[in-house]
Amino acid sequence: MTRVLVTGGAGFIGSHFVRYLHNTAPDLRVTVLDKLTYAGNRANLERVPHEFVHGDICDAGLLAEVVPGHDLVVNFAAESHVDRSIAEAGAFMRTNALGTQTLLQACLDAGVPKVVQVSTDEVYGSIDTGSWDETAPVRPRSPYSASKAAGDLVARAYAITYGLDVSITRCGNNYGPRQYPEKVIPLFVTNLLRGRKVPLYGDGGNVRDWIHVEDHCAGIRLVAEQGEPGEVYHIAGTEELTNRELTARLLAACGRDWDMVEYVEDRKGHDRRYSLDDSKLRALGYRPEIPFEQGLKDTVRWYAEHRDWWES
Repeated sequence: MTRVLVTGGAGFIGSHFVRYLHNTAPDLRVTVLDKLTYAGNRANLERVPHEFVHGDICDAGLLAEVVPGHDLVVNFAAESHVDRSIAEAGAFMRTNALGTQTLLQACLDAGVPKVVQVSTDEVYGSIDTGSWDETAPVRPRSPYSASKAAGDLVARAYAITYGLDVSITRCGNNYGPRQYPEKVIPLFVTNLLRGRKVPLYGDGGNVRDWIHVEDHCAGIRLVAEQGEPGEVYHIAGTEELTNRELTARLLAACGRDWDMVEYVEDRKGHDRRYSLDDSKLRALGYRPEIPFEQGLKDTVRWYAEHRDWWES
């Protein structure tokens, strides 16, 4: 493997993956394809060697020019904010479902040896107890999760019908530096740093599993190297918290009290709990390395020291 195409590589997780490849395999040649919507930021890729292509994964003509010659394609390109999907479902279906199919067809036409489709635990809906394994049925409850589930199913179909070597990863909630401040951790941190209140949905009892973005990248790399065609691999986090528990930790990290919290009406179709069983990936050697407390501390410090990044 010498050439890697990372779609959505100027976004939060995609740009961390590009950095991860540079740090672990500096001889790789990396191409980044990104539409540079509001959450895509070329500053995320500063001082990281790469070739940049400004474009949309729904553009079949552009993909026919860009995709050939790559040994691996990793698809991060996605609309990913649940609230935005509720307000504008069409854009999510276009990118996450149709865009995925367009990209997979380009990979098939170009004879790309390996593709990884990066997805989410949200495709399963909600689970009261226990954890999903990779055989659990998809039961999405938001336009975002439905569009990601559609992309995953298209990927599996391309593996079975056409023999494309595409594997699917599903991960919990990511956190870390350079995350666009619409997601809960950077939203809360940047608000608290500015002395603004933070919004807590409903009773704050919704449960999420948190993983540092660098651990997620390590899991994706492992799937790229060892994943089987058409198979799903979970990349689970290191800390399961209610949103209220997470809020308490963020308040403490920012030196604030509960008077900075504003309870707001719960989100429509808000899933109560997500939890992944990642035994399948651990059998391949995966182990998350960044403890949540340390990762959260480092993340808060990064936002405090890089106000120019998020204030702009």
